[in-house]
Amino acid sequence: MPSPIALSPSSPPPSLFLKKKKSSLSQIPPFPTAASYLSALHEADARARGQVVTPTSTPPLSISSSLTSASGDTVLNEPDADRSGLTYPLTAPTSEQVFTTVHTEFGHCANQDYRCVSQHDSEKPVAEHKIEEPPYYILFTTYFSYLLLIIFGHLRDFFGKQFAKSYFTHLVPYNGYAPLNSDFDSFYTRRLKRRMDDCFSYPVTGVAGRTILVYDRYSEDCNYTQMYPGTKTRALNISSYNYLGFAQTSGGCADAVEESIKRYGISMSGTRREGGTCDLHQTAEALVARFVGMEDALISSMGFATNSTFIPALVGKGCLVISDEHNHASIRVGVRQSGAHVRMFKHNDMDSLEALLREVISQGQPRTHRPWKKILVIVEGLYSMEGTMVNLPKVVELKQKYKFYLFVDEAHSIGALGPHGRGVTDYFNIPPRSIDVLMGTFTKSFGAAGGYIAGCKELINSLRLRGHSGPYAEAMTPPVLMQVVASMASIMGVASPTSSNPKASSQALTVAPQADEYIHPGMAPASSLPTWLSLPPSLSDGSEARERIRRLAFNSRYLHAGLNKLGFITYGHPFSPIVPLLIFNPGKMATFARMMRARRPTPIVVVVVAYPATPLVTSRVRFCVSGAHTKDDIDIILRACDEVGDILDLKHGHGERWPLEEIMKRSVELVNSL
Repeated sequence: MPSPIALSPSSPPPSLFLKKKKSSLSQIPPFPTAASYLSALHEADARARGQVVTPTSTPPLSISSSLTSASGDTVLNEPDADRSGLTYPLTAPTSEQVFTTVHTEFGHCANQDYRCVSQHDSEKPVAEHKIEEPPYYILFTTYFSYLLLIIFGHLRDFFGKQFAKSYFTHLVPYNGYAPLNSDFDSFYTRRLKRRMDDCFSYPVTGVAGRTILVYDRYSEDCNYTQMYPGTKTRALNISSYNYLGFAQTSGGCADAVEESIKRYGISMSGTRREGGTCDLHQTAEALVARFVGMEDALISSMGFATNSTFIPALVGKGCLVISDEHNHASIRVGVRQSGAHVRMFKHNDMDSLEALLREVISQGQPRTHRPWKKILVIVEGLYSMEGTMVNLPKVVELKQKYKFYLFVDEAHSIGALGPHGRGVTDYFNIPPRSIDVLMGTFTKSFGAAGGYIAGCKELINSLRLRGHSGPYAEAMTPPVLMQVVASMASIMGVASPTSSNPKASSQALTVAPQADEYIHPGMAPASSLPTWLSLPPSLSDGSEARERIRRLAFNSRYLHAGLNKLGFITYGHPFSPIVPLLIFNPGKMATFARMMRARRPTPIVVVVVAYPATPLVTSRVRFCVSGAHTKDDIDIILRACDEVGDILDLKHGHGERWPLEEIMKRSVELVNSL
């Protein structure tokens, strides 16, 4: 099956593995061992540094000119070709397949078979995630590599301080000043992370959509400094939290943001009112409350600060916070600042949670054994490092039994889960008002920035006064607010006052006050949006957003199932757009990222994660799937993982294995069988 992504033949980019005189776009020949690959990579880097590089851009990725590919993906002449100075295929879509999006930002896929509904089957119990263990020799070699790193690292530090003092001035007393950093505390950063710094913090330009434009760079001193030759490479992007593909430079949302800049400017100057708000803030907060099915909501200009500044307003001294051991750092910071007592339970283990609840309720506060003033359980809807989903039905059941308050962080699940994109409550069909506090961010599914807290009106009014983000933080800017409003309204759909469907209109205006009488809020009434906002028909009726949600569900399940069938060990829920692939050895982690980025004709940008973000021996690559990806994009990722996994010995799964061609051919069957 031909690759759906190819570089423009008019100006092929310089390959790491091909000499300049060669113009073939054939793929990298497979290397029998990782050592041979690294040797070839070193020779290619040496050749590249010895040549003068002209600062020109490489052509972007585009799909082949065939309109009748097996996957149903089509092509479109890119409207931004003139702005970027890059060439695109001039093939137009057929009359039945009209697209209005830039293909490099959002993939065109007309095949309706590549769709799936993200919803839990209520007749089946919530499946517990089983962690697959690697062979013992993998764990042994991983620990042994860390041991070698520690031994040789300390030896290099000892001799370096004696013979290369200029590199260690920040670690030893110098010119009467104390050292800036601790020798021991900075050891991991200096001796491991710096060696793989080229795998992190890619400098990019443009939109992080289906593809991403990455600035090329290299280092001649083990990543102590980076050199930029001035070239750029268009790569397939599987590393961004752009779950629904709303990060676009054109389209209805971008037009709405542009209009908001004309009306309000790019900052709050000139539009500032009491409390640093304007009418867009009130519109956005009302829309968020309706979207998540709560009575009221408030918004914050930063997602991390939403947790770290509002949790101290919820609990304090004499209160108890029960937190999942894998909760995000923003939750940990907020709990630490609150002064409340904190206990942790095993990740997503409901038996551990219930046992802890029994203990803390029966024993009370330490030393005095008085009852706790308040017990707050904090969980995440979708865990960003593990890709696992909270067992919300069981947590709600425990809440009704033990009478604690429940805080759910939906930073990654809101917009990405559920048949309507309303998050983990929508996925499990649980009334949102059975949860006390719903938190989420706009940085993932909505293509914006900031976060929100939703709950009952009394709670939100209290948080506006007591939360640090309210009186001290700057208000969210109008362009960001408009992106939130436009993308959220696109997911909900807009119910016109003259709608011919009275059921839809009444459903859009009704939210029952009691949790047991909950009715899905449906579409957003036009009266709740700015009068000047005009969304295209495909966005205003919600059809395009529904397609994005269903495409995201298919892509997530397909990648997850495909990696398992290839023999990899993965974490996470099948519907999770975060798909962690376990690598274990930190050296393999860096090599995996470099090999994916060096692939031709389709470079792939991935995110690799290691300690301290994960346990020491569970280094991983974290794929972030988007509704902007096509089925062919996932095929390319699977093919790359299959080849790289064989070279680096990463296939340690115990399940049934399929050949790659069979996985690609039976993708729909594989997705529906999960």
